[in-house]
Amino acid sequence: MRLGVELTEIKDVDVLLERILREARHLVSADAGSIYIKEGDKLKFSYTQNETQEKKLAPGKKLIYSTFSVPINNQSIAGYVANTGETMNIPDVYKLKAGLSFSFNKSYDELSGYRTQSMLTFPLKTNRGETIGVLQLINAYDSHDRVIPFSKKDEPLVLHFANMAAVAIERAQMTRTMILRTIKMAELRDPKETGAHVNRVAAYTVAIYESWAGKQGISRDVIEKNQDILRMAAMLHDVGKVAISDAILKKPGRLNDEEREAMQQHTIMGAKLFADRYSEFDEAAAIVALNHHEKWDGTGYPGHVNPIDGKVMPGYEKSNGMSRPKKGEEIPLFGRIVAIADVYDALSSRRVYKERWEESQVLDELKATSGKHFEPNMIETFFSCLDTIQSIAERYPDH
Repeated sequence: MRLGVELTEIKDVDVLLERILREARHLVSADAGSIYIKEGDKLKFSYTQNETQEKKLAPGKKLIYSTFSVPINNQSIAGYVANTGETMNIPDVYKLKAGLSFSFNKSYDELSGYRTQSMLTFPLKTNRGETIGVLQLINAYDSHDRVIPFSKKDEPLVLHFANMAAVAIERAQMTRTMILRTIKMAELRDPKETGAHVNRVAAYTVAIYESWAGKQGISRDVIEKNQDILRMAAMLHDVGKVAISDAILKKPGRLNDEEREAMQQHTIMGAKLFADRYSEFDEAAAIVALNHHEKWDGTGYPGHVNPIDGKVMPGYEKSNGMSRPKKGEEIPLFGRIVAIADVYDALSSRRVYKERWEESQVLDELKATSGKHFEPNMIETFFSCLDTIQSIAERYPDH
């Protein structure tokens, strides 16, 4: 019951999938596992964990994987489970009986040197009986770290967990859908604000935060809680652009000083949308919207302003009445992280007014602006998880 409540409290679907897979593996002492989410008539390979492979990585590194889709039919094990709704408990996938409609894909084992043996695959069904995905657990271990078949006695427990997980996933998907609909509204105004762009920025942000927080010795519970709200907040970093004039948003050339000042108001407008703070998410979203264009050396914007009325905070006025920009650690942590994620993605992407930069150019620019635009320690953290960030870019391509 406690676990079910904890799962439903996680709002972001990506953070939730990681937690679900870890808890499911813990329930049955599984070394590895994957989650597939139903998209139309296919299953999308959405998340994976492998403790044996992760132990081979340097401290703080995460397993890199590619996403792919498999048809919902009886030819693959995951497809069969999604198609039939049955649970499959296979003692050894290399010893499947002849005549079965499905087979085991050995390609991952051949590439990685990993040996998949026992496999427990079960559907993720909602309270309505609809299958929204498949959870696959691999290689059960006994107390002597030997691979054994999954116990038949564990199946009812796993299925009960799967039902709780499916309900939580469905709720998180609804939250993600609502955020993406808000993004689509912004996209109608500014073509740069696409679903792919905001998903990449959000995922980069979470990867940087997790790497940074791990080095700070922050507890796993706190990291997961912050990942949940930070990912959603990062998706909405530019939502304030809905309040900016089309003449400015869609201008093909460079903005003049007056237009640039008007454009900079999107940070305040975005924060203002979350002025009524009903949750920690509202707080995080306001912080990110307001601060993601501040610069470490104090040359960013909008500075020390109250997003409710747009007025300069007392004591922070410059001689011209404008706000002094925030500098260094005056910029909230979440704003400092999203700033890097946003610029990395903007430079790496094609825009109406520019071609995408080569990866080497983007990385050189980030290094060159460390200590100026960006916090040096955070840039160091970015490069420490660059392999993860580059894999995220492949997961959310522009269409």
